[in-house]
Amino acid sequence: MANSLESIFSDFVSLFFPRLCAACTHPRVKGEPVICSACLLELPYTDHHLDPKNLLYQRLSGVMPIHAAQALLKFSKDSRVQRLLYALKYGHQPELGNALGELYGARLLQTDQAASFDLIVPIPLHPSRQRKRGYNQSACFAAGLASALRIPYSEKAVVRTVKTITQTRKTRLERWENVQNVFRINVSREIAGKNLLLVDDVVTTGATLEACVRALTNAGCGEIRIACIAAA
Repeated sequence: MANSLESIFSDFVSLFFPRLCAACTHPRVKGEPVICSACLLELPYTDHHLDPKNLLYQRLSGVMPIHAAQALLKFSKDSRVQRLLYALKYGHQPELGNALGELYGARLLQTDQAASFDLIVPIPLHPSRQRKRGYNQSACFAAGLASALRIPYSEKAVVRTVKTITQTRKTRLERWENVQNVFRINVSREIAGKNLLLVDDVVTTGATLEACVRALTNAGCGEIRIACIAAA
């Protein structure tokens, strides 16, 4: 009886406050996840996981020592992907990061990549920014990947020691200068000799990833692979 009343109340609330898809902002059908079924089918997937020499890897491997790079989605302005990222970062929807991580993890399981890394490490936020937001969106993505792949992840291995200015509208050189020396390895024993999957929400110039890769490499980790929600 209690469950029935809860269901009726939930349906009543949905009439006035419909659950919206984070990608298209249209009402979701009851039982659909944070992204509606139509968007899950129609989102612009990169299929990078099927092409080890994809364009993102070619772009990033030229400036940082990595063994692989991939993104789940193609980013473009005023798109469903941009709305997804905005909802994740500013719409207080950490569950969206988990859902995207699980979605990508399921795709990676179709390949043998899961055997290539020992630990998943998210790009950290500065503590003040994380307190304001309430969570690290990249860590939510990492948690979803870890759940799907059954590989541990660590939010504590790397810390951000400098609160950088937003990267929006900066040139590549300005972005690179903005993030140099902002990462510190917090728990060296967690990454020493380990093959890592470094994850972030979106990659544009790759300056933030490069700075973190350098810090991890200097700390003696093994191979580094990169996975992001979206790539511009």
